[in-house]
Amino acid sequence: MWTMCNKLSGGVTSMEPFIKKFFHNVYVKMKEDNKVSNYCKFNSELLTLFTSSLYVAGLFACFFASPITKKYGRKPSVLIGGLAFLAGSVIGGAAVNIYMLILGRLLLGVGVGFANQSVPLYLSEMAPPKYRGAFNNSFQLSVGIGALTANLINFGTEEIRAGWGWRVSLALAAVPASFLILGAILLPETPNSLIQRSNTNNSESNDLLHKAKMTLQRVRGTTEVDKEFEDLINASNKIAMSDNNSFKQILKCKHRPQLVMSIAIPFFQQVTGINVIAFYAPLLFRTLGLGESASLLSSVMTCVVGTTSTFISMLIVDRFGRRVLFIFGGVQMFICQIGVGIIIGTQLGDEGGISKGYSYVVLLLICVYVAGFGWSWGPLGWLVPSEIFQLEIRSAGQSINVGVNFVFTFIVAQTFLAMLCSFKAGIFFFFGGWVLVMTGFVYLFLPETKNIPLEKMDQIWRDHWFWSKIVC
Repeated sequence: MWTMCNKLSGGVTSMEPFIKKFFHNVYVKMKEDNKVSNYCKFNSELLTLFTSSLYVAGLFACFFASPITKKYGRKPSVLIGGLAFLAGSVIGGAAVNIYMLILGRLLLGVGVGFANQSVPLYLSEMAPPKYRGAFNNSFQLSVGIGALTANLINFGTEEIRAGWGWRVSLALAAVPASFLILGAILLPETPNSLIQRSNTNNSESNDLLHKAKMTLQRVRGTTEVDKEFEDLINASNKIAMSDNNSFKQILKCKHRPQLVMSIAIPFFQQVTGINVIAFYAPLLFRTLGLGESASLLSSVMTCVVGTTSTFISMLIVDRFGRRVLFIFGGVQMFICQIGVGIIIGTQLGDEGGISKGYSYVVLLLICVYVAGFGWSWGPLGWLVPSEIFQLEIRSAGQSINVGVNFVFTFIVAQTFLAMLCSFKAGIFFFFGGWVLVMTGFVYLFLPETKNIPLEKMDQIWRDHWFWSKIVC
């Protein structure tokens, strides 16, 4: 849902009627001012504000979502996210001025904040341990399908010559929002959440425990769930006997590795540069000299690649593990970032474009880069944080993960156009350097988590060469 929103918004920012209506100065620079550098044509504080407003709203929303997710369950947070997203898409599609446009985007941010806090938790808690990677990667696969759908919508609505195609693009974000609302109403609550709430609601404790066991039997497809059910109850009882403030809990030394990962992984995910590609791809391809339709079609191609690679990740993540995909994808992304930087740096000046041949090579490298992200940092950046937290810190840990993700997404979105204008082709070397750093971090500090039950995840840190010296 998040990436579909981004792709719809990113696509409309390359549509001339939309730019002319809301960002007239950018339109003038793009059409009339030949003295402006190719790298600076889209550098606009107002355009950046439009982009970044979603992330600011999402940041605050994910921390409001944490106590709701913990106290009332995962489903209410998903429902609130869907309703906010629906309202934002309607207001965005009906916008008549920049204030309505940004209000709609703020509501989209609230929806994304609630959904990203609760949906990965829901998937991890419902999935059997041996298939948890594939289940959780389906979240990123759905994101990829949403991005592809959004690009196809933008490619189609850009052809509407009356100038209102951007309204259709923004309003159609209501479709996935409606599916999210429907899912929140029809799907069962997770057994983990029901058991956790039974400790704080004595009058309904037995009913909640019975419901939790019935749900566990349904999702596992067997009545032989006593051992897993007992593990869930024991994990919940540990919470009941400890400080109930999960944010205080996660600061304790025994949870230090999880805290570090909940900050490092979303930070690294954003400095891969993927959101630059995701949101600004149409603008980037136009900077290279491709036309409006060609730039949108190129974005469709990259989305097809990303969705396909994420599907491949679903099939192999529980076989090969998280670390192998992280490292392989990191090396692949690093090589592509450096390649793109070299070509743009040597072939694209401040004026004019680059030859079609080099443009297609850049497009190919970006597709290979997106494929690397699609089977590594894309899905695993959500999977690993959602599975490493014990129940007592799970809601807080996921909120920190999503919050850090929003903070650095906001920073990257807020600064990218200015950085592109200042760094020019060096922007790709900047992100490539970070990819090299994060690949080394995974190799040294991230233990393998495949096939390990959530309730026993704390043991991997005690067995790790570095973290065993930190946990107490």
